[in-house]
Amino acid sequence: MYAASREASSRAREALRAALTGSDSVAATTGSELFAVVAVLDDQRSLRVALADVSVPGSVRAELSERVFSGKVSPASLAVLTTAVAQNWSRTADLVDTLVLLGQEALLESAADSGRLGAVEDELFRLGRIIGDNPELEQALSDRAKPAAAKRELIDRLLAGKTETITQTLADQVVTRSTNIGAFSELSDLAAARRDQIVAHVRAAVALTDQQRDHLGASLQRIYGKPVTVHVQVDSSLLTGVVVRVGDDLIDGSATGRLERLRRALA
Repeated sequence: MYAASREASSRAREALRAALTGSDSVAATTGSELFAVVAVLDDQRSLRVALADVSVPGSVRAELSERVFSGKVSPASLAVLTTAVAQNWSRTADLVDTLVLLGQEALLESAADSGRLGAVEDELFRLGRIIGDNPELEQALSDRAKPAAAKRELIDRLLAGKTETITQTLADQVVTRSTNIGAFSELSDLAAARRDQIVAHVRAAVALTDQQRDHLGASLQRIYGKPVTVHVQVDSSLLTGVVVRVGDDLIDGSATGRLERLRRALA
């Protein structure tokens, strides 16, 4: 985002914090309603453009959003929306993307209030891996030509009765708007950040035992100075060892990594 959108996003996030009273029901409603607003904006280009038109005073844009959505969303959601559209955005897409992010944060806040944030984080990560390991499913969910309703129906059948309601709501929104399955991993990371933890994405030649996972997490915590959530994906092509990614840091302790370093040294 450019500077104007970063400032606008910060103010919209402040409005979200003020709107959420600590009740998980308020947070859950706000998150779902912000997703519904985004669906309307995605469908109505003229409204989307009008709400982000910096040539029009922010107060006028806020009044327009209130006329359109008043009575259709809760007061908390409307307060967040009117604050957001009153800001000056560098791009129309930045406004919509921020509303998506605020919806996600509200739902994760709801999960935290109900003590289910850890479960949601783990489910999002596992869902991303399931889709990533199934080419046909990934193709179906990332197909731009496939109707959004069909994608939601597919993901709902996959998750029915198996995940938290919030996980399913977040998943529905991802497959509706994005063709990037990596969005599930990003959401999992966002949930970890909400728990003040960082995420280590680990590729291992074989499945790690609970003891090995705990040992790795403790070692990474000593390095980074805060709790670490360890997400493991088995990758037999590594032969032995693990590859750990934490943010931009990459620790390659795999056999293939050692062979590659040897190859470069001999070149």
